[in-house]
Amino acid sequence: MLRLKEVEKAYGVAANPIPVLKGISFSIENGSFCAILGPSGSGKSTLLNIIGLLDHPDRGEVLLGDNAVNFASAEETARLRNRLLGFVFQSFQLLPRLRAWENVALPLLYRGIPKADRRPKALALLDRVGLGHRADHLPSELSGGQCQRVALARALIGDPQLILADEPTGSLDSGTSLEMMDLLKDLSRRLAVTIVMVTHDRQLAERCDRRIELLDGQVIADTVAM
Repeated sequence: MLRLKEVEKAYGVAANPIPVLKGISFSIENGSFCAILGPSGSGKSTLLNIIGLLDHPDRGEVLLGDNAVNFASAEETARLRNRLLGFVFQSFQLLPRLRAWENVALPLLYRGIPKADRRPKALALLDRVGLGHRADHLPSELSGGQCQRVALARALIGDPQLILADEPTGSLDSGTSLEMMDLLKDLSRRLAVTIVMVTHDRQLAERCDRRIELLDGQVIADTVAM
């Protein structure tokens, strides 16, 4: 599903670049739930942005499925991002004036799909994440865990092959964090969707099928759960 080959990224001026990613290579199979683990400054957020086609590498190659990403073409990059990827963020990023189902349906609105087709699919996904009974509530009427479930349903509605989750439990208490992890793992298995989660929390990373650990822009461990 996802392959990186010798990906490098640096910031700063050309005369004095600051390397952030140093020859990152790995593959992630379809339907797996993988954690990218590392402390602040390890390069994991930069790596997630490159996988999510929000930033481009200085060197190396990114492949999504059978698609070698050409970062020089903004139009093609945007098309792949829209067709293949879903995103879940720590801060939920829900629109406060839209009801839960309307937030879930937003990606379909952007694709020009009529409301009559958007609403049933949004309601079905809210049911799948255990929040069908709150479909008509605003984000301000939901708990943090419920907001993250709405965000997850929104990430799924475009039928992505890969979901990228950026510290998805960072705004949740410990009990709700474990519930969210169980939900992510269950959805990965039942829907055969690949999930890549960035986290600094080793306990959460160890609940994934696999964890790739970064330090100073390099992979220092790649562990598959037994």
